[in-house]
Amino acid sequence: MTRRKSLSTRQGSSKESIVYIVDDDPIVRGAISSLLMSVGQQVQLFESATDLLQSSLPAIPSCMVLDIRLPGLSGLDLQALLANVGLPIPIIFITGHGDIPMSVKAMKAGAIDFLTKPFRDQDLLDAVTGALERDRERRKDEEDARDLRAKYSTLTTREQQIMALVSDGLMNKQVASRLEISQFTAKIHRGRVMRKLGAKSLADLVVMAEALGVRGKLPHEP
Repeated sequence: MTRRKSLSTRQGSSKESIVYIVDDDPIVRGAISSLLMSVGQQVQLFESATDLLQSSLPAIPSCMVLDIRLPGLSGLDLQALLANVGLPIPIIFITGHGDIPMSVKAMKAGAIDFLTKPFRDQDLLDAVTGALERDRERRKDEEDARDLRAKYSTLTTREQQIMALVSDGLMNKQVASRLEISQFTAKIHRGRVMRKLGAKSLADLVVMAEALGVRGKLPHEP
């Protein structure tokens, strides 16, 4: 396996998903790998947190099955490092030495589940399914947000002003008065905003403005 000097992501070539298995016990790694591959799941195995941190991770839906007790960096340490570098990979912790304080700390830090060895195969499969679905939704939300920001950037300053005021509840007449333009011009600009953003209703526009953080915030003409 080729190692990289720093943790990064590379664009995946498909819409597949992958599960990273991080455990220093080769028997456990093999058993989990065999289980997941038996249901058609792609996996990648690591003996330690350092091994994973030195690898390039594909930018596809993923999750991690992580032993909480590892040589060197612990599972909790790895969880914190991933959060610090902005890689919110859903984590399923596994341990043969679990205790309540440790599990509480892991869950508070965002872990999806905490399974104590020996665990049922179905429990792990269910946890992985849920974790991968969560990551798919996160990636879809991020893609939608990028798309919305790109569409918003195509608006003129005047159109951005119209969006800010209309999404804040102002009628065309009020918008026209506020911007010192005719009501007809305000209506034309509003129509262009709706078309450029793909908004089908005022409710859609309000949601978009909230997501962008521009509702009621009036940009000034350059």
